[in-house]
Amino acid sequence: MKNRTPQFEFSRPLQVDRVPKLGSTEKLSAEPEELKALAKRFKIPVLHALSAEIRATPWRGGGMKLEGHITADLEQVSVISLEAFRETVSVPLARYFLPHGAVVDNQQEDDADPIDNGWIDLGEVVAETLALDLDPYPRKPGEAFPDHVEDDGAEAKAPSPFAVLAAKKGS
Repeated sequence: MKNRTPQFEFSRPLQVDRVPKLGSTEKLSAEPEELKALAKRFKIPVLHALSAEIRATPWRGGGMKLEGHITADLEQVSVISLEAFRETVSVPLARYFLPHGAVVDNQQEDDADPIDNGWIDLGEVVAETLALDLDPYPRKPGEAFPDHVEDDGAEAKAPSPFAVLAAKKGS
């Protein structure tokens, strides 16, 4: 494969026309430099490990169906305590791809991604799927916001509008 743009942090290209009719199973695992680059992209402190097992099956005459599972060992920062914590994330993967210009006649095909010059980048599919599954407001297990907010008494100083009306009515 020649210089293809854009270059992704975790690139594992799959040539669509080389996938057998009965499909193939692809196993991916990110290298240390790829993990660092992905952690930066996801804005998390550390991505310790990222792996995926994907079943690629020809679909809809020239298209490709990807189904599988992603596992990531990562650290996030809690929005409550601001402390980093480590967790293992397990994400199902289901994506569909069609060649450019393919006729779309149902909702499932409408959600299909385009095949880029006969290639699908499995690494980027895994990275996108994981990024969409990460909690934007992560919390350490067991952490919760307090049930009440401290009252500083500011509301008690302002008189109620009904009290003001009652006072005027009484005068």
